Amino acid sequence: MHSHTATVSVRRARTRLASHRPTMGVRRSYTVTIRAAETIAPAERRPEHRLPMSNLDLLLPPMDVGVFFCYEKPMRSLEAMVAVLSVSLAQALSTYYPFGGEVVANSLGEPEVLCNGRGVDFAAAYADVELRELALGDPDDSVEGKLMPKKKAGVFCVQATGLKCGGLVLACKFDHRVADAYSANMFLVFWSDLATFGHGTRLPSFCRTLLSPRLPLRIHASIDRLFVPVSSLPPPPIRPPLPADLFVNRIYYITNADIVSLQSSTRGRTKVEAFTAYLWRALAKAAEAEGERWCRMGAVVDGRTRLSAAMGNYFGNVLSIPFGSMEVAELRGMGLGEVAERVRGWLRPATTEDHFRALVDWVEAHRPEPAVARIYMGEAEGGLACVVSSGRAFPVQEVEFGWGKPAFGSYHFPWGGTSGYVMPMPSARGNGDWIVYAHLRKSVVAVLEAEQPPAFRPLTPDYYLTDIN
Repeated sequence: MHSHTATVSVRRARTRLASHRPTMGVRRSYTVTIRAAETIAPAERRPEHRLPMSNLDLLLPPMDVGVFFCYEKPMRSLEAMVAVLSVSLAQALSTYYPFGGEVVANSLGEPEVLCNGRGVDFAAAYADVELRELALGDPDDSVEGKLMPKKKAGVFCVQATGLKCGGLVLACKFDHRVADAYSANMFLVFWSDLATFGHGTRLPSFCRTLLSPRLPLRIHASIDRLFVPVSSLPPPPIRPPLPADLFVNRIYYITNADIVSLQSSTRGRTKVEAFTAYLWRALAKAAEAEGERWCRMGAVVDGRTRLSAAMGNYFGNVLSIPFGSMEVAELRGMGLGEVAERVRGWLRPATTEDHFRALVDWVEAHRPEPAVARIYMGEAEGGLACVVSSGRAFPVQEVEFGWGKPAFGSYHFPWGGTSGYVMPMPSARGNGDWIVYAHLRKSVVAVLEAEQPPAFRPLTPDYYLTDIN
């Protein structure tokens, strides 16, 4: 165990993108003190072994995903809460043991999980700031590098930060190659159930044969439109380098009434299809202002329910990313309902068992060469691009460790790519509202925040706190 202090100074001269962004009571500089740091090993050790990545895991590049929860009035000391979290985490890692391992390369150079009981780096910290003073809507300022742990090794890491008001922020970061959001959600609920009730019920499955390729392989040409081997990528066009601050990260909320209104404007399309259409039109407006000709929108599809009932507790990545591409001029001339029909057109073919089986076969045919989703190759393809990743199964209200439900929770994924990334998820209020994490170009953020009537509403403490006085 060790302790050190880090002073966090936030850039005060940051350019604001919309004059309506509230700043009253927000502190842009505060001190975070790491009071204790240790590595939490699984309570029960398993024989060391290697867990292969599935073919769908191999589509993910090395990148980390963050998630955090804010507890308003735990009524416990930081030390007491850390003790609960530490003991229950060790127990949870005995079952979800890949999170306590390391990613290593096999003989072909492909990643796999070394399940060696290394454990999870866990930091207990204190920040001299109150929950109501954190600009959570601007996670670049309030979360990244401060409340979010810095993952140095291993698959998973945790930081529990006590606040001046007595609140707590619990933040985690995990390697996306090992788990998708669905898998992380399973773990978080299992961990919190152990802390609260002494047992967890979501037992994971690591059975990679559920995603075995077919013999003989059946390759669909449709997969070549969505994914590409790295060696086949065209060279990026010669153009000025993108500005380092081209993208920003934001967290918004959308009211249930606005979600219903969007859906009713799209002639019976689903809420996700309507939301994706709304975002695609905003992307096109920003693209037009930047002089871009093309605009691409993609969506993450979870294949578990498409494959079999046995996939319900599968731990790993079961994702595909279909997308559509349109000329900006055509897209700008379409109504929301028409755009939603286009979304449905490219989304639905990727929601079948055959699509995911074909994707598994496609990866097998190209191994060990890595591949990547084409929608993420924005700089090579040109134009603006964005991906919607539905986090509507985010179990924010279930992640309680014995001191009450979170006041707020969100994923945090400032992944640094040249395509935007937007993730809607349920609000902790449980009233049908959505929290929307967005990694977007500044030009797209400006469009969304200027829309009247607004749909993407700035997140402020009076939205998620019961007492802001």
